[in-house]
Amino acid sequence: MDIDLPANGNPYAAPKPPVPEDVQEAIRTLLRWAGDDPEREGLVDTPKRVARAWREYCQGYAEDPSVHLSRTFEEVGGYDEVVLLKDIPFQSHCEHHMAPIIGKAAIAYMPRDRVVGISKLARVLHGYARRLQVQERLTAEVAQCIWDHLNPHGVAVVIEASHSCMTARGVRTPGVTMSTSRLLGCFLDDHRSRDEVMKLMGY
Repeated sequence: MDIDLPANGNPYAAPKPPVPEDVQEAIRTLLRWAGDDPEREGLVDTPKRVARAWREYCQGYAEDPSVHLSRTFEEVGGYDEVVLLKDIPFQSHCEHHMAPIIGKAAIAYMPRDRVVGISKLARVLHGYARRLQVQERLTAEVAQCIWDHLNPHGVAVVIEASHSCMTARGVRTPGVTMSTSRLLGCFLDDHRSRDEVMKLMGY
C-alpha cells in the first residue's frame, strides 16, 4: 500500500494518506503539458504532494457545514441585537481555473431566541470555502446555511476576495478585489437594520 511516513521520519506520527496511481499520473501529464519533466529529481514526488494538497484544499466536500450550528445557547440575557464577526480570513479555489481565491468575510445575524458560538460562523465559511467555488455562490451558501439553521430575524454576509485567475493570469491585474453580499430577513426588508449592519461591517 502506498503509505508514506511523515517527512521527519517519525514512525509514530500519522502516516500520509495513499495516492492512487491514476491520480499521480494525471498530475505527471499536467507537468508534461506545462513543459517540464516529471521524472526529474525535483518533481519526482510532486504528484503525491499535489494530490494530498488538493485533498486538503477540498476537504469541505467531506463535511456538512451546518453541523457547526447544531449547538446553540438560549441564555443570552435577553440580547437580541446584531451579532457580527468580521475580517474572517479564508482561502478557496476558483472552479473555472482551480486558482486560489484569498479574501475575508463579514458574517452577521440578528438572533431570534438563540445564538451560536462565534467560532462556528467561521467554521461554516471554511466548510463552504474548502471546495471549488465561485464567490457569488460561496456568499449565498454561507448566508443560507445560517438562515436555515439558526432561524434568526436576519442574516448578512459580505465577502471581499482577490482571484488569482484574474491577478496572475488572463488580464493580470493585481490588487483588484471582488465584493459580494447576501442579505436575508430584516437586513433585506428593513432599511434601518440594513444600514446598521452595513455600518458595523464598515461599508
